[in-house]
Amino acid sequence: MSKPENNVAALNWRRLHLSRAKLKASSRTSALLSGFAMVAMVEINLPPGIPEPLLIAFCVCTTLLVSVHMLALMISTCILPNLEAVASIHGIVAVNESPHEKMHLYIEAAWGFSTVFGILLFMAEIAIICWVVFIKVSIKAALAGTIILIPVVMLFTAFALHFYRNLVAHKFERSAQTVQELEDMVNQLQSGTQHSLGGGSQVLHV
Repeated sequence: MSKPENNVAALNWRRLHLSRAKLKASSRTSALLSGFAMVAMVEINLPPGIPEPLLIAFCVCTTLLVSVHMLALMISTCILPNLEAVASIHGIVAVNESPHEKMHLYIEAAWGFSTVFGILLFMAEIAIICWVVFIKVSIKAALAGTIILIPVVMLFTAFALHFYRNLVAHKFERSAQTVQELEDMVNQLQSGTQHSLGGGSQVLHV
C-alpha cells in the first residue's frame, strides 16, 4: 500500500475507533438513565391530591426520556457489533469493511440523544419528581430542588456549547492539516513521476 493510501486508511481507522467509543458510551448512558426513569415511574409513591397538569408533565417527561434513550440504545446495539467485528481484525486495510462512514449520521444522533437531549430530559425529570413527591409535604423543598437544578442546567448547556465549539475547531484544524499533507504527498508523487519520466527519456535518447 502506498503512503497516501496508508494515511487515509489510518485516518479512517481513527474514525472507526472514535465511532466505536461513542456508541459504547451512548449505550451505557442510555441503559442507566432509561432504567432510572422506568424505576421512578413504577416505584414512586404518588400522594393523593396531586394536580393533574403535574402528573401529565411527569408522564410525558418520563415517556420522552425512556423513548429517547431507547432509540439511542437501539442504534448503538445495531451498529456497534459491526464496528467491533472490524476493529478486532488485525490490519489497517480491514477498515474499509466498516460501516462507520455510512452510518455516521446515526452514530452522531445516538451520541446526541444520549449525552445532550437525554441528560436534559433527565434533569427535567428530577425537577418534576421533586414537585410530585414534595408538593403535598413541603412546597419550599420542591422549590429548593428546582432552584438548585436551574444553575446546573445552565452550566451543563454552557459546557456543551463550549465543548462542541472547541471540537468543531479541532476537527477543522485537523481537516486542514490532513488536506495540506495530502497536497504535499501529491506534489511529491508528481515530482517523482516527472523525475522518473525524465530519466527514462534520457536513457532512450542515449
